[in-house]
Amino acid sequence: MLRRLSIRDFVIVDRLELDFAARFGTLTGETGAGKSILLDALSLALGERADAGVVRTGCDKTDITAEFDLPPDGELASWLAEQELDVDDDTLILRRVVDTGGRSKAWMNGTPATLAQLRAAGQWLADIHGQHAHHALLRAEIQRQLLDTHAGAEERASEVAACWREWQRLADLRQAAQRDTAAFARERELLGWQVKELEDLAFAPGEWSEINAEHGRLAHAADLLGGVGEALDSLGEGEQGSALGHCASRLSALEAIDPTLAEARELIDAAAIQVDEALHILRRYRDRLELDPERLAEIELRIGAVMDVARKYRTTPEALPTLVAEWRMRLDTLETSADPERLAVAEGEARTAFDVAAGHLSAARRAAAATLSSEITETMQSLAMVGGKFEVALMPCEPSMHGVENVEFQVSANPGQVVRSLAKVASGGELSRIGLAVQVMTSRDSATPTLIFDEVDVGIGGRVAEIVGQLLHRLGRDRQVLCVTHLPQVAACADWQWQIAKEIRDGQSLSVVTPLDGDARVEEIARMLGGVDITDTTRRHAAEMLAGKSS
Repeated sequence: MLRRLSIRDFVIVDRLELDFAARFGTLTGETGAGKSILLDALSLALGERADAGVVRTGCDKTDITAEFDLPPDGELASWLAEQELDVDDDTLILRRVVDTGGRSKAWMNGTPATLAQLRAAGQWLADIHGQHAHHALLRAEIQRQLLDTHAGAEERASEVAACWREWQRLADLRQAAQRDTAAFARERELLGWQVKELEDLAFAPGEWSEINAEHGRLAHAADLLGGVGEALDSLGEGEQGSALGHCASRLSALEAIDPTLAEARELIDAAAIQVDEALHILRRYRDRLELDPERLAEIELRIGAVMDVARKYRTTPEALPTLVAEWRMRLDTLETSADPERLAVAEGEARTAFDVAAGHLSAARRAAAATLSSEITETMQSLAMVGGKFEVALMPCEPSMHGVENVEFQVSANPGQVVRSLAKVASGGELSRIGLAVQVMTSRDSATPTLIFDEVDVGIGGRVAEIVGQLLHRLGRDRQVLCVTHLPQVAACADWQWQIAKEIRDGQSLSVVTPLDGDARVEEIARMLGGVDITDTTRRHAAEMLAGKSS
């Protein structure tokens, strides 16, 4: 769950340190006070895109830090280990910094991270339902994803998509083979000849640097031998070392008279040892180096042959081994691609694998569609839609990467009406209520420990608002639920409540967060109920609402 949110210089927030509690909490306050801004800041820590506009006026950067408890299922911990990101005390700290140039940096537990990593971790940490989430329910892909989540079939959906891509790949290859058999044959013949030419050359990786180094030694063997001989003569084949040894011995005797000579004697001892080692190395080099005109001619022929082939194929000698490997791979592909019958068999096997995977997905969807339809229909009855009905329709379609059926949410808002597409029959208010029911029902299927609702209760009120508050309160028994709301009925059902307000400080409007308890919470609920003039009657009503909330 979300434990702490630290916000620095974000939009109209200067500095906030917020410690969150478990269960169901609400954020309330006047419009424009910055309630949703807090959620925007959290979204930034969870990897959402940002620009320079999030930095508070007059500041050079915004800095957001969110601290979470790790979910108990261990999947996130395993993912963090795979990413080599350290975890201490079962806590994950996400930090995001955005400067006035729009540049962004991110960290996870102090280790630099990418936005993709923040977003990936966020999928296990928090699920945010925005103000217009119910409008997203009108999109077919969102309906399909919600059903698959409810069915626990995300992996099966991914398997179907993978099987579909493989089937289509093989189908494309088979069609191309049937269409371009002659062209494939010509390309295969040319590649076969080219591969044979490079295989006959037998040019191995690393050989180019080796033969050039050997050529350099052989071509300059006389100069090398002469130079080494001069070096050995200069060192006197050991005489210089002997002279150094004699000098060191003489100084050693003088040390007894003046110990300050010890440093000079030690340096001469070391020099004598190094001169002796240099002589040994030079002698071995001289004995190994030979004048070999035949080998030199052989190396020059080899270099010439390699250069000729490299020029022919417009590449460098070093790239020839890679080139022949690529040609072999292409030749293998052509061997397969040029055989339509063989490809047809592989295509049929891929189609069968898709059909099996799609069948499993369809079965999971059918079972989930029935339960989800029943649950949302039941919830609609308590949301002032008595007699209304919700159905998840599965309509057969041509095979696609999403399976063999389209998913469509259908509804009838009133008794006796035939269910029709949600996009066609639901009014704004009905869509809000149905959307909230869908979000609450499908959120129960998620393992995400923190659920956030940003004014999703818009368009409802009265008894329906109280029922919505009770739904969220029940949802908060199993996980942390945060809700930005303007409805007193929803706020009164919360286990805890914060008030978000604006104050003028040094000529700037800034958000202030105040935890509410006791009389302060009664006062805020009364404000939400009564508007500008708050009477004692309004306060009593607020107190009654708080006293009567579900426990």
